[in-house]
Amino acid sequence: MASIKIRAKASDGVTTIKALIKHPMETGQRKDKKSGKLIPAHYIQEVTCEHNGTAVMTALWGPAVSKNPYLSFKFKGANAGDTVKLSWVDNKGESDSTETKVS
Repeated sequence: MASIKIRAKASDGVTTIKALIKHPMETGQRKDKKSGKLIPAHYIQEVTCEHNGTAVMTALWGPAVSKNPYLSFKFKGANAGDTVKLSWVDNKGESDSTETKVS
């Protein structure tokens, strides 16, 4: 199952990326209501976006980011039909990535 939904739209030389990432983003400070034990930390540490293989954005995240985070940013230089790749890595070594074409 893909954890990333992404859209990339170019307008007047600026491309807007909108992404929704499905991830629990546990801080490691919340307790399980049934057992009373701490839920282990599990959060995204790095999100990167590449345009035709060149990094255009890197975000370093921590446990304070909300569950299922939404990310939106803009960059210049993309054209319709170009490839944009978004990927993430979390503190447990899990990762995911997806690609889309700029519309």
